[in-house]
Amino acid sequence: MGWDMLRRALLLSALLLTACGEAAKTPGDTAAAPAAPVIEAKPAPDWKRGAMVAAANPLAVEAGLAVLRKGGSAVDAAIAVQTVLGLVEPQSSGLGGGAFLIHYDAATGDVTAYDGRETAPAGATPTMFLNADGTAENFLAAVQSGDAVGTPGLMSLLALAHGDHGKLPLGDDVAAAVKLAADGFPVPARMATVIQMAAGYGPMLPDAAAYLMPDGAPLAAGTVIKNAAYADTLTRFAAEGPKGFYEGPVAEAIVAAVHRGNRPGTLSLEDLKGYSARRLEPLCRTYRADLVCGMGPPSSGGLGVLAALGMLSHFDMAANGPTTATGWNLFIEASRLAYADRDLYAADDRFVAVPIEGMLDPAYLADRAKLIVPDHAMADAPAGTPPGAPKRAADLSGRWTGTSHFVVVDAKGNVVSMTTTIEGPFGAQRMAGGFFLNNQMTDFSFLPVDAKGVAIANAVAPGKKPRSSMAPTIIFRDGHFRLAVGSPGGNAIIAYVLKSIVGMEDWGLSPQDAVALPNVVARGKPIIEASFDPALRAQLAAMGQQISDARAGEASGLHAVMVMPDGHLAGGADPRREGVAAAP
Repeated sequence: MGWDMLRRALLLSALLLTACGEAAKTPGDTAAAPAAPVIEAKPAPDWKRGAMVAAANPLAVEAGLAVLRKGGSAVDAAIAVQTVLGLVEPQSSGLGGGAFLIHYDAATGDVTAYDGRETAPAGATPTMFLNADGTAENFLAAVQSGDAVGTPGLMSLLALAHGDHGKLPLGDDVAAAVKLAADGFPVPARMATVIQMAAGYGPMLPDAAAYLMPDGAPLAAGTVIKNAAYADTLTRFAAEGPKGFYEGPVAEAIVAAVHRGNRPGTLSLEDLKGYSARRLEPLCRTYRADLVCGMGPPSSGGLGVLAALGMLSHFDMAANGPTTATGWNLFIEASRLAYADRDLYAADDRFVAVPIEGMLDPAYLADRAKLIVPDHAMADAPAGTPPGAPKRAADLSGRWTGTSHFVVVDAKGNVVSMTTTIEGPFGAQRMAGGFFLNNQMTDFSFLPVDAKGVAIANAVAPGKKPRSSMAPTIIFRDGHFRLAVGSPGGNAIIAYVLKSIVGMEDWGLSPQDAVALPNVVARGKPIIEASFDPALRAQLAAMGQQISDARAGEASGLHAVMVMPDGHLAGGADPRREGVAAAP
C-alpha cells in the first residue's frame, strides 16, 4: 500500500470516525467522540533503533540474524527464518504450505500485503469431502487424503517478496537451512511432542512414518536427523527461483505424492505451474490514534481483529486493565461479536461477496458495541447484518492447525510480519522433496450449503483459496512503525493477536508481557483456553461468562517486536512455545 494511497484511506477513515465517534471515556458509553487525527505512514530514513528477529525456534532466529549481519533486508532474513522453520518445525509450516506477509518499507512508507495462500486444484469439487449420503466426511480421513492438498503458495510468496525487497542472493538466504538439512539438526522438544501426538491419532501415512518414526517409534527430542532432499530442493530454488519449485523434478514429486495411496487427489503439474502469489492492499483501520494494518481476504484474521478493535474503541480499556474482570469481559464480548460476523461472511472474495467495508463500517461497529454490557455477559452474540451483506449460512470448516508466526525488523527499519502454515500437524502427512505437503483444503467448509440450501461462503471451488484466520499485523503511531505481531492457532489466532494488541496498545505492556497474557478465546460460548487465576475466573463467572477448561486447539505462538518509549526495540516470544526474540 503506497504512502499516498494509505493517506487517502486514512483520511476517509478519519472522516467516517468524525461522524460515528472513535472512543468513549466511560465503559458502555458509545456516544460520539472527537475524531482520530489523520495518520500518514511515513518513511523512516533516520532509523537508529537497531534490528530484531522474533520466531518460534532459536535456530531459525539465528539464521535470520546471520542474514541481517551480512547486510540482508527484513525479507532476506524472513526467507532464512522460514526455510529453517520448515526443517526444525515441520509440524507447523514449510515449503509445501502457504503464508501471508505484511511488509513495511522504511524508505518509502509503503505497506504491502503478500498473499501466498494455497489454492484449490482445478479438479476440486464442492462435494469432495462428503460421504455418499451427503454427510461430511470424517475429518482425519479427509486430512490424509490427496484431496486435502492445495497448490502450495509459500515459495512463490518468498520469491515475489525477495524480488521486491531482497538485498542478498537467494542462496545466501537459504544457506543456513541447507547446511542444517545436510549436516543434521537435533529434533526440537516441540517437534518430538507433536510427533507423539500425531501418532496417537492413528496410523501415519507411509511418508510421515518413514521420516518421523524411522524405527517404528516417534523420534525423541535431541535425536540428530538429516534431510538431504530438503537441502536439494532449497538449492534448486536458490538457483532457479520459483520455477525450480513449481516446475521440473520438485513439482513432479509433489504431484506424485498427492496421487499416491488409496485416496489420490487431483493436484496437477498445471496447477503448480499456474500458481502465482499476489501483492494486495493491506486492510488498515485506526484504533485510538494508531493505524493497524493486517491481512484481508482470503484471510479473515484482519477482519476479525479490526472489527473487535472497532468495538473496543468505544470503551476505556486503559481504565480496565488485565487484572480486572471488566476489562476481560469487554474483550470477550467484542470477540464473540467479531467472530460471529467472521464465521458467517468471510471467505475468498474473488469467488463470493464479502462485505468488508460493511463489517468494518464505524457506524455498524458502534451499533455492535451497544450490545456489550461492561459487567455482564450477553445471552447470545449473533452475527449482524453489515451494510452490503448477502444472506449466508454458517459453515463446517476443519479443526486442525499447524502454523507459525515471526517478525523481523532490519537495520534500516524495514519490517516483516509473517504467518505461515501447512494446516495440520505435518500437513497431509505426504512428503515430496524433503518437505510435507499441506492439508489446507480441509480449511474449506465440508458442506457447500446448509440444510435449507443457503450457500456457505467458504465452500470448495476450483481455484478458490480456503478461508484463513492468519493475522500478521503491523501498527503505526504518528505514521512511524510502532509494533508488529502475529500468532498461529487456527481460528483462535484472532483472539491471540487481539489480546496482544490490547495488551500493548491499551494496557501499556511490553511485548513479552502482552504475549504472555492469558489466552481467552471467545468464539461463542463457552469461553475456551481461558487461563485466568481463580479469583478473576470467579468474577467473570458471576458476570455470566461460561468458562470451559478445554483448550481451543493449537497453542498460541505469538511473536512481537515493538518500539519502546525510549526508542529501543523490544521483542516478545510466546512462553507456550520454544521461540526467542533477539538482536544481531
